[in-house]
Amino acid sequence: MSQAPTPSASTDEAAQVCDFGGLQIAYDARVLEPRPWTAMQSRWAAELVSDVPDARIVELCSGAGHIGLLAASLSGASLVCVDVDPVACAFAGANAAAAGLSRQVDVRCVPLESAPVEGEAFDLVVADPPWVPHADVGRFPEDPLLAIDGGDDGLEVARACLRHGRSLVPPGAGMLLQLGDDDQVGRLGRESAELGWRPGEVRAGERGVVLHLLAV
Repeated sequence: MSQAPTPSASTDEAAQVCDFGGLQIAYDARVLEPRPWTAMQSRWAAELVSDVPDARIVELCSGAGHIGLLAASLSGASLVCVDVDPVACAFAGANAAAAGLSRQVDVRCVPLESAPVEGEAFDLVVADPPWVPHADVGRFPEDPLLAIDGGDDGLEVARACLRHGRSLVPPGAGMLLQLGDDDQVGRLGRESAELGWRPGEVRAGERGVVLHLLAV
């Protein structure tokens, strides 16, 4: 499996470590700080693949990798983390190694539409795309722009996750997609059929929601 580089040390970016569902996750100000409530998405993912032999999960917009890594740790599934940001990918690789999950985890630093490679199939897609509308990103100055800017309506990257994620799973398999609120769930749910999905259960967290979609 590919290995991400160790995050580079710098004088102006001090790495921090947080507990995320029992995993020690490193990050710094260049990537989105892990939110404790998103461990719910990890646990839900582990539930969905718990009975799948040799389960494979792909995480889109993985950031520091915490959501996918906890899901892999809980379920034993293999994991492919995909992110376009080299710093985020470096942290994801380092966090996998720190958790003893390197043999299960493959980190790929590529644009969303370029990964995974053609012919790969997965049992579940997990995605935490940026979902803040572009006009509102100034409300979150502590968060890196790349990690939160979801375009004009906040759903541009989420739609891309649905488009590209559908090619990675067979009919009946699922995606767990993190969004901002029920309004975004409703809007994306109405569009999901055209993108090859059927919306299902929604679970709410402290600062967002997770939507379960099924591939049709």
